[in-house]
Amino acid sequence: MGKLYLVPTPIGNLEDMTFRAIRILKEVDAVLAEDTRTTLKLFQKFEISNKLIAHHLNNEHKTVDRIIGELQSGLNFALVSDAGTPAISDPGFLLVRACVQHGIEVDCLPGPTAFVPALVNSGFPCEKFVYEGFLPTKKGRQTRIMKIAEEERTVVLYESPHRILKALAQFQEHFDPERQISISREISKKFEETVRGTSAELIEYFTNNPIKGEFVVVIDGKTK
Repeated sequence: MGKLYLVPTPIGNLEDMTFRAIRILKEVDAVLAEDTRTTLKLFQKFEISNKLIAHHLNNEHKTVDRIIGELQSGLNFALVSDAGTPAISDPGFLLVRACVQHGIEVDCLPGPTAFVPALVNSGFPCEKFVYEGFLPTKKGRQTRIMKIAEEERTVVLYESPHRILKALAQFQEHFDPERQISISREISKKFEETVRGTSAELIEYFTNNPIKGEFVVVIDGKTK
């Protein structure tokens, strides 16, 4: 039996790459990558010359069985996403589940994940929280937001720059007007920032400031 390694990659600053992650990417038989072009840049930075295989949301259903067969034959693979830890709002879950079902060892290395620094930087309670990933873009979006409105634990979610103002407007519609929200973007990059306030205050801020990068939204729990 081979082994599957889940290798986190930097969400911004390439110095966040660990020595172990670099070693694993060099030693495995091949690296499964969400976008081979993005991963190639990482390889060039750390002088990694290994085989890259595309493994993303559009093909993972078709490739899982083949990869399982190769792992069973004794090959070792690493799985990387474009940034952060694989399977956290990125491809990886299907392959990990298949490995578990077939008795193949999985080793997830510790490393970068965008929501952890955003949660800690928010100043909201961290001992209990709910991770929502990306909100639905259409069907089910309002229902999910209405559930979040009633959630008493801290809530963490991701949102794209194209929908952040829409999300804040929906929060303003369904949340208590004083409910606090913390938004972090460009984490670990040059223009990293965290902005805190109510829905109305954040709408005003992002209406008057550039909306760039991926957003991590942290919402304080509903007051009992």
